[in-house]
Amino acid sequence: MIPLYLKIAYTIFVAATVVVYARNYKLQNFLWFSDIALITMVPALWLESSLLASMMAVGVLLPELYWNIGFFARLATGRRIGDLSAYMFDGRIPLYLRAFSLFHVVLPVLIVWTVSRLGYDPNAFLAQSLLAIIVLPLTYVIADGTENINWVYGLSTAPQKLLPPLGYLALVIAGFPVLIYLPTHLLLYAIFR
Repeated sequence: MIPLYLKIAYTIFVAATVVVYARNYKLQNFLWFSDIALITMVPALWLESSLLASMMAVGVLLPELYWNIGFFARLATGRRIGDLSAYMFDGRIPLYLRAFSLFHVVLPVLIVWTVSRLGYDPNAFLAQSLLAIIVLPLTYVIADGTENINWVYGLSTAPQKLLPPLGYLALVIAGFPVLIYLPTHLLLYAIFR
């Protein structure tokens, strides 16, 4: 179902990205759901796993859409929309490193294409929600607040101050499945069932 050349090319790209990111960022960077999706799509392609591809679709399609809107809007108009892709325009970050982040443009297309080939697994919503229950507290414990990975400290680059930190984390853990995963699941289920 998935062409061998795509599996090989994607695996090489992900391996190169992991090496470059490991040398230039803290390892906590790999806790971003988009990085998890980037890496998880390797076994999803090789195993032709509908569940893994569907989980990554549920987990990242909405945030990746937001990243792409922010990136392309700023590219076209110069106006900043949100913080998610703002680093792409930071001249202090080497151009080659920012170029690797263009995976955010290709990844959602690859995920949707893969799901269209393998079918959507309705168990993805529950599986991705369980993954979030593991990843979000782990991110809170391991990552420092300077990068605010997966927004576990607040919705912007600065930590939020309205709620106790663990209360806010509990809202994030509940919010991902309700606000991101469920709408994506319902849409994918309607399109690909």
